[in-house]
Amino acid sequence: MKQLLTLAACVLSFFIFSQNEKIDDLTVKLTYLEADSTKVDMSLNLIEELYNIEDYDKALPYVNETAKLSQKLNYTKGLAKSIYYRALIYTQRNDYYNAIDNYNKSRKYYLEIGDTLGVAQVSNSIGLIEIKRGNYAIGLKNSLSAIKIFEKQGLSDELSSAYNNLAEAYYKTNQVDKAIDFNIKALDIRKQIKDEKGIINSTKNIADLYSIRKEHRRAIQYYENVLQLLNPKTDQNLRGEILPKLGSEYLEFKEYIKASEYLIEGLKYNRKQNNKEGILRALNAMGNLNLQKKKVKLAAIQLDEAYAIAQKIDNKTELLENLKLHIELDSTRGFYQNAFFWQNKYYNLKEELLEMEKPVFPTDTEPLDLNNLDSIEEDIGDIKDNPKTIKPSWINNPVLVYGGLIALITLLVLLIFSFLKSKTYKETIAVQKDKLAQEEIRSEAILEQTHHLEEVNQVKDKLFSIVSHDLKDSISSIKAFLDLLKEDSISKEEFSDLIPELSDNANNASSLLFNLLNWSKSQMQSFEPKPELFNIQDVFHTKIALVEQKVEDKRIVLIDESQRDFVYADKSMLEIVIQNLITNAVKFSRTGDMITVSNQDVNGKALICIEDTGVGISRENIDKLFNANKNFTTVGTKNEKGTGLGLTIAKDLVELNDGRIWVESTQNVGSKFFIELPKTAPQA
Repeated sequence: MKQLLTLAACVLSFFIFSQNEKIDDLTVKLTYLEADSTKVDMSLNLIEELYNIEDYDKALPYVNETAKLSQKLNYTKGLAKSIYYRALIYTQRNDYYNAIDNYNKSRKYYLEIGDTLGVAQVSNSIGLIEIKRGNYAIGLKNSLSAIKIFEKQGLSDELSSAYNNLAEAYYKTNQVDKAIDFNIKALDIRKQIKDEKGIINSTKNIADLYSIRKEHRRAIQYYENVLQLLNPKTDQNLRGEILPKLGSEYLEFKEYIKASEYLIEGLKYNRKQNNKEGILRALNAMGNLNLQKKKVKLAAIQLDEAYAIAQKIDNKTELLENLKLHIELDSTRGFYQNAFFWQNKYYNLKEELLEMEKPVFPTDTEPLDLNNLDSIEEDIGDIKDNPKTIKPSWINNPVLVYGGLIALITLLVLLIFSFLKSKTYKETIAVQKDKLAQEEIRSEAILEQTHHLEEVNQVKDKLFSIVSHDLKDSISSIKAFLDLLKEDSISKEEFSDLIPELSDNANNASSLLFNLLNWSKSQMQSFEPKPELFNIQDVFHTKIALVEQKVEDKRIVLIDESQRDFVYADKSMLEIVIQNLITNAVKFSRTGDMITVSNQDVNGKALICIEDTGVGISRENIDKLFNANKNFTTVGTKNEKGTGLGLTIAKDLVELNDGRIWVESTQNVGSKFFIELPKTAPQA
């Protein structure tokens, strides 16, 4: 091992020595050369060597001197190239304005001499710097124009850089499919030129993009390819990043053994490297794994540790994921108050991230006109093919020449006087229209985002308003009964008579918490259904069993006409919906009324119906049933209380599963609630 390290050190030292020797040699030769184009070319070679070893302070004086000499000699190629290197150095120093200014000057000179490759290199560099600044449209235009030339000339190194620029720009503008395409192109080129770091980077980018697009099998394939490419000694941080991601991808398919292997390895690896980001990512994923496996205590330990790390290193993305998992953890444990605490933090952080991710409108710069790209290349070709202008034969006839000139001048004067004012006016109007259109687009984007944030705040305010009102009533009533018993204000016999009412209040509080939590979870963007095929008849049987006592107490006739049939949806979500609808049917049925549950196949979809012959719903109240902003509720036939959220939850959950829900009702006749859901998975 020591011998290998010694050999590596020797090779590195030899390389540095060779490079320094080359620079010294060029410097000496440059001193004795006369001030001509040969000196410019050698100076450019020296600048390139200094730029490659990142000695920008030493390179910049040579750049300036070379540019002056090129201008003095009227050597346009040397001037274009030296100014290009100056732009590259300003780019490395993050001096955007000077970089863009020099890039544009360099491109102008390359166009003058018809150097298409020089034009392409400058355009690609502008594309890169604009993409880094967030001006993706300008960056895309410049990189695309460069790619046309690189592809024609088969320049692999330049193509690799340009493809990578485009992939990043398309990703930043949410065009994931195109980002994948250009990352794959970059990967192919990098394999051809054997760019090991580039291959790893492109492979990882493709895996991340497939994960975002929820093509988890492909993400797994590319993440595993990355692991095989990594050097265990030099790529430790990247390995620590990939292992938890790979475990999370296997978790999407509930392949717990594979997921556990990668997550445990990732956690151990990151702890060994003391990589806080990797530890956080692994703990969040392992907490999710143990939640799915119902190992609640272990999940709590892991998520609590992850929460502390996320706060310490200020990783807001992983913190948001941690808060979501904490909501799920405490709702699973029945700690509803804690769940609402986490939910409040979740929404606050989500708003903060939305604010941070507001679109930044690009600074106005002068992009390359792609529509004129072909004509630019044609013009360059014309310059090369026809370096001298050929005079036409009629130019030798003075009468024709002078007559034509007089006619042309006369025509120009007339045109200037005729159209000057109207042209200026039209241009002013066009500029004003463009400015107004841009301002309108910006205003609409800001208003849309503001409106979204206001809606999120309204939902949050509504949740806590309901909690503080309805929950307070139920718990206050329970506490009052208990205080009476504690203070011996009523006898135990009297208290026993009050137990049914006390039980109803407790049930109401529990139902409120359950419904609020499920509804609030349904509002999260990340709360996604996990559809599967299951027998709807089993759900009916389970939920009917829960209301048997109430049905018997109210002497209701419950008819089960359900039949064995399969539905493609999230089973737990549909169970919440069915339970709400059956409970409502019992609540609004009178003694002797009838409830019928049924399902049938209609046009290839499952149609579920829960019908009752109860009190029905008035026409003006039907529109309020599914409206979250109305909080509409009424008491049952035996004064049963409701939260006003049950049908709102039902609507949200059904629509999340690509279904729809509606009601048909006549007052004092009864109600029919219908749910339509798919029976098979959608075609890819």
